[in-house]
Amino acid sequence: MSVEKKQKIDTAYMVEMALLIAVIFIMAFTPIGYIRTLGLEITLIVVPVAVGAITLGPTAGIVLGVVFGITSFIQCFGMSPFGAALLGINPIYTFIVCVIPRAIVGWLTGVLYQGVVKCNPIKKIAAALANLCCPLMNTIFFMGTLVLFFYQTEYIQGIASQLGAGNFLIFILLFVGVNGLVEAAACFVIGTAISQTLKKVLSNR
Repeated sequence: MSVEKKQKIDTAYMVEMALLIAVIFIMAFTPIGYIRTLGLEITLIVVPVAVGAITLGPTAGIVLGVVFGITSFIQCFGMSPFGAALLGINPIYTFIVCVIPRAIVGWLTGVLYQGVVKCNPIKKIAAALANLCCPLMNTIFFMGTLVLFFYQTEYIQGIASQLGAGNFLIFILLFVGVNGLVEAAACFVIGTAISQTLKKVLSNR
């Protein structure tokens, strides 16, 4: 590969990364990023994370996941009632719950896509599969860390009691069941379309 071609690829990589980071910030701090419900917020920010992980690779997925997590943590300072409540209980745990799962999800989405692409029988659905798994993993890892650090707190126990959840598994299902499905559907449809388009554009370059 010539130096000039490598520079063009590096430039394209940085430009796309910058655009996706900008999209995450715009979505995080405008109504288009979250659908507010009585419980958790349904977030659509998994879409640019999945798109970046698929088109730019696992490392980009980690970076975008961290950016997503940081914006989620910022939401805890008065913009998200649920996040604010967690922040009041334990700021360090709240930061971990917001950031670490998203970083892992971004990385795993990129790894999953690269792995499926190498499997000839199913490589054509690699982007769709990664876009479907990304929001599902986001829900699983977020709720897993939430339960790990906050389930025994009075606040979460109060929510569990209102939902009629007798254990943490039922609590997770009742608390984010619909949210997780909506996130998965949105990312699957929107993310797959964007990912496949960007992959074609980058391939042509």
